[in-house]
Amino acid sequence: MFGTGNAMVTECYNTCFMLSDGEGHFLIDGGGGNTILRQLKETGYDCMDIHEIFVTHKHIDHLLGIIWVVRKICQSGGKRRHIEDVNIYGHEEVIVLLKNMLRELLWKEQFRFVTEHIHFIVVKDGERRYILGRKVTFFDIHSTKDKQFGFCMELDNGEKLTCCGDEPYNPCVKAYVENSAWLLHEAFCLYTQADIFSPYEKHHSTVKDACEIAEELGVKNLILYHTEDRNLPDRKRLYTEEGSRYFHGKLYIPDDLERILIEK
Repeated sequence: MFGTGNAMVTECYNTCFMLSDGEGHFLIDGGGGNTILRQLKETGYDCMDIHEIFVTHKHIDHLLGIIWVVRKICQSGGKRRHIEDVNIYGHEEVIVLLKNMLRELLWKEQFRFVTEHIHFIVVKDGERRYILGRKVTFFDIHSTKDKQFGFCMELDNGEKLTCCGDEPYNPCVKAYVENSAWLLHEAFCLYTQADIFSPYEKHHSTVKDACEIAEELGVKNLILYHTEDRNLPDRKRLYTEEGSRYFHGKLYIPDDLERILIEK
C-alpha cells in the first residue's frame, strides 16, 4: 500500500497500491503527487520495474502521481539500451486526459519516449485482460460523481481479488464483489464519527458500512483504505474495533508502505 488516505490528507499519502507476484508489478493509481516516487524508493521498487498501470478515475489524488511515474520512466529509459514497454489502462476519459497532460507537461524528448514505449489502453465495462498472467476484468462502478472503474483479478487458486475504487459498493457490481477472497473498499471514517467527517455528503462510506457490505456478500478478507488522517496514530485499532462488530472475516487496516501477503 503506497498510500491509504483520502484526497485531502497531509499525514499520509493518497490511496494507491501495487500488486506484485515477485516477477511483475501492477500499479493501481498513483496518488496526487511525486510522493509516489519516495514511496516506491522506500519499498525497494523502481519506476522501471512497473510495466502495468491502471488508473481508476480522473480525480487528482489518483491521477497526478502517474504523471511523475511516467516522467521518471522517461528519464530513466533514456539511459538504458533495453526498455520494456508500459501498459496504462483506464476508461476513455482517463486515457484522453492523461495523454493530453503528458503532451503538455513533458519535454518533447520525454513525450517522444512516451509515444514509443507507453501504450494507452482504453478499457470498457466488463472487458477482460491478462495482467501478471492472470485474468483481470474491469468494470464500471457506476460512480455518483465522475466515471470510475474497478477491477476483479482471478487468483491462481480460482478465487478472486476485487477493487471497488474509492466509492461505496453499488449493488450493480454484485457479481464481481460477491464471494471475493479479497476486497479492497474505501472507508472514509468511523461510523461513530460520521457527524464530524460527513462521509455521505462526499459520496463515501464508513467502516461500519463497508464491513456490513463485506459480511453480507461473503467476503473473506477486507482491506479498508481512502480514510481521513486525524485518527492516524490510532486508526488501525479504532477501525478494527468498529469493523469487527460487523465483519467476521479477516480485516486489514493498512498503514502507508504496509505489505499484505495475498494467498494467490
